[in-house]
Amino acid sequence: MEKEQIISGLRAIVGEEQVLTNESSLLEAAKDYIGFRRYERCDGKYFVNRAACVVKAKSTQQAADVMAFLHQNKVDVVPRTGGSCVTLGLEPVEGGVILDLSEMNRLLEFNPTDMLVRAECGMPLEALEKQMNEKGYTTGHFPQSLPMAQVGGLVSTRSIGQFSTLYGGIEDLVVGLEAILPDGEIIRIKNVPRRSVGPDLRHIFIGGEGSFGVVTEVTLKLFPYTPETRWMGAYGVKGMQNGLDLIREIMVKGYKPAVVRLHDPQEVERLFGGICPEGYSLLLLLAEGPASITKAIGEAVEEIVSKYEVIPMGRKPVEHWLIHRNDVCQTLDSDERYRLHLVADTCEISANWSAIGKIYDAVVTRMPQEMENLAFIGGHSSHSYVQGTNIYFTFGFIAKDDVKTVREDYMKLVSVIMEETLRFGGSIAHHHGSGKYRTQWMPQEHGSSYRLMNIIKNAVDPEKIMNKGVLFVD
Repeated sequence: MEKEQIISGLRAIVGEEQVLTNESSLLEAAKDYIGFRRYERCDGKYFVNRAACVVKAKSTQQAADVMAFLHQNKVDVVPRTGGSCVTLGLEPVEGGVILDLSEMNRLLEFNPTDMLVRAECGMPLEALEKQMNEKGYTTGHFPQSLPMAQVGGLVSTRSIGQFSTLYGGIEDLVVGLEAILPDGEIIRIKNVPRRSVGPDLRHIFIGGEGSFGVVTEVTLKLFPYTPETRWMGAYGVKGMQNGLDLIREIMVKGYKPAVVRLHDPQEVERLFGGICPEGYSLLLLLAEGPASITKAIGEAVEEIVSKYEVIPMGRKPVEHWLIHRNDVCQTLDSDERYRLHLVADTCEISANWSAIGKIYDAVVTRMPQEMENLAFIGGHSSHSYVQGTNIYFTFGFIAKDDVKTVREDYMKLVSVIMEETLRFGGSIAHHHGSGKYRTQWMPQEHGSSYRLMNIIKNAVDPEKIMNKGVLFVD
């Protein structure tokens, strides 16, 4: 369809005021917080495709009618809620449509008997969590993007929260959901604690990044909110591998602190002011729940930690982290780094215990050798399991004079992380999703199972209109 026909057809469905075509709205809706895009914007450059329009849906039926129209006319579409993406996942196809669902933001049901809360996809997580806390409950989901995120996007990107070692990722917290298929059909997956009736259809949409449909409503688990019974402890641990070994022992023995974070010596120096001796990592631990459980976890952790070469540092580093853990949301649009010509970002991967240390060592060894303009490389483990953990790499490099080389240098660094992760059998994305910048590695990531993903895609979205460029190599 021609651009004017798309806009006219959508205005007939939702009304003129809900279809935006001005340049500022198009750029804001396509904004991504990936490092090189942030740098480009500080230079006044917007190297992004322009959608034909942004259409705002205010109800599931409106969104379904929009999807039916787009499907019938084979118009590309990117679903959007909070817009805190850091993987190019929201950047549209030229001339396509951005379907903004952020105004679908109602709390629909609070059910303390079944320990459930049901909300529309545009419900801000911070507002939802605050309301639940006031009633004595928590969702257990605390991503770093908490002040910016909305529940639909969290589900679609398979996000994870900073208390995940206890509560799990969003896939563990979603009970049921409502979604719209690419042809506009509305479907519901009911809210029950468990089912044995075939594959779990929730997972077509959890982590689907808008490739299989549009998430419009989510039901999440609830837990008692008990911050007053928390146990906290911080320790300096000699070396990164010793810290990983320590975390493994805690996890394998069955203890589940809510927070388990191990920052390497580079991050200790850069983010924590060098509070540990040189060469030491910083381990932050927090347990929450009933007082008897947190007491038992604290005592067990202290016993395990005593077997390692550590420096006890008390509660203060954990308390400091709790206060400042979401500060980055306030500085994402800052031009301070641009003035220093510094491009900084993160990239998170996961692997089993036998491989995670090797991946970390390989990445931090290769990057300085292959990037002469590297400013720093470090990382931390922040989400652990019985079988393994993640590494959240943090890196920065000095931009060259031409802003167009920023992406090239950025992808050179990312390629090192992807290559070493795949070489040791890890996963190239732990919780940010693929977005569009990881898509080229999807065949290697999935191996022989990638064909099955394509079969599902072809069946659900035969016209290939949903978030083109994410997950699937074109």
